[in-house]
Amino acid sequence: MCCNAKCWLIAGSIIGGLLAILGGVLIPVGDIIINGEIDKEAVIEEGTIAYENWIVPGSPVYREFWIFNVSNPDEVINGSQPILEQHGPYTYLVRHLPKSNVTQNNNNTVTFYQPNNAIFQPKRSIGSEDDVYTVLNIAVAAAPAMFPTLQGLLNSFIKNSNSSLFQRRSVKELLWGYSDPFLMAIPNFIISDKTTGVFYPYNGTADGPFTIFNGKDDIKKVSLINRYKGEISLSYWSDNYCDKLNGTDAASFPPYIDKNLPLYFFSSEICRSIYGTYEKEYVLEGIKLYRFVVPSMALASPTINPDNYCYCLDWVLSRNCTAAGLLDLRNCQGGKPIFLSLPHFLYASDFLLDSVSGLNPNAVEHETYVDVEPLTGFTMHFAKRLQVNVMFQPTDKIEILSNLRSEFMFPVVWLNESAIIGEESANTFKSSVTTPMKVLEVIQILFLCLGCVIFLACSITLCVRRGKERKS
Repeated sequence: MCCNAKCWLIAGSIIGGLLAILGGVLIPVGDIIINGEIDKEAVIEEGTIAYENWIVPGSPVYREFWIFNVSNPDEVINGSQPILEQHGPYTYLVRHLPKSNVTQNNNNTVTFYQPNNAIFQPKRSIGSEDDVYTVLNIAVAAAPAMFPTLQGLLNSFIKNSNSSLFQRRSVKELLWGYSDPFLMAIPNFIISDKTTGVFYPYNGTADGPFTIFNGKDDIKKVSLINRYKGEISLSYWSDNYCDKLNGTDAASFPPYIDKNLPLYFFSSEICRSIYGTYEKEYVLEGIKLYRFVVPSMALASPTINPDNYCYCLDWVLSRNCTAAGLLDLRNCQGGKPIFLSLPHFLYASDFLLDSVSGLNPNAVEHETYVDVEPLTGFTMHFAKRLQVNVMFQPTDKIEILSNLRSEFMFPVVWLNESAIIGEESANTFKSSVTTPMKVLEVIQILFLCLGCVIFLACSITLCVRRGKERKS
């Protein structure tokens, strides 16, 4: 009987030791299994989790717009400071159509177009898209910069069409386009398209083609942009650094995110690549996420951030390249004097904020960020916030611009394009990725702890019994 007890204790020690060793072995082996599964599911090809959420976003993407109403238009024309009032949000569902012309290439890349379509969402808006506001006449304001040698003629066209620097327009017209009386008065050989709008044309168009790496040969390159419109770099900034296509489109990133490194992404709307830096870790719908925020340094003047020197295209308007927070898109917008900033001139130079009344920048409402699941690189929540500004200057050759107090970077509208993973999508992700990882982790810990307890208990009992036997 004593022999049987000793045998059981020895067997228990061996089993406990084996369980502890198995638990220890499962840690690196489990990581290999998990990484292998992630490497497989993160590839952009039919049948993977990544492809399903790439072809059509798994969560609805909305664009909220805030319109800047000008409450003192006549006074501005006569030299007063503009007083602005923002009205919004007016919300549209976007990016709800599947990517088109998807082609898997032989060099482990995939080429596609991103269709553009916006559907108004009344329940998420403060009113109808037919709401009317007093807004900047973007055609009149932009024309002098586009045709500097024709300002005398432009003045005649403005008068003949009964146009002014400001006008009453609906939200729908301002955003998506309308036939402008001023443009109608200009001969076709000068301007053939008589429609204008902040985002005209949008509906029915497509952005691209984009060519990205599908990750089949190297998962560290998945989703990285290889070409845009057939080119490996941009041509807007006349500089290799600023024209570089860097990062992804922010819908996802290569797996195994390192929070100590910036996340790069390209946006065709801002005509450049930009980056976010790690801010915090938090949990959303039971999923751990890293938040990366576009920092003020990304939009700082070249005197503060020398990397931005090539984004300075105009020494006069940029005040000898000391201005911060503005992106000159004239080369990208066919000469139109469009300048982008963060909403309410967040992180911009004080003179921009002081030029108008009614803006109140704050990071919580106006910064741009992306929240990613660090293991897979999937984006679970993001907010892209931009403000569209039109530049115009005083000129004696155009009557309605002759009495302006100064040049203006005039805010027209700002937007927040955002998406957040819903409960159903989060549960699907957790069942496919998070839950198996947790189960494997529990098994690892269980085997390791249980094995150690059994091994120690049996070994200690054996030692005690041997001590008693020697005494006897």
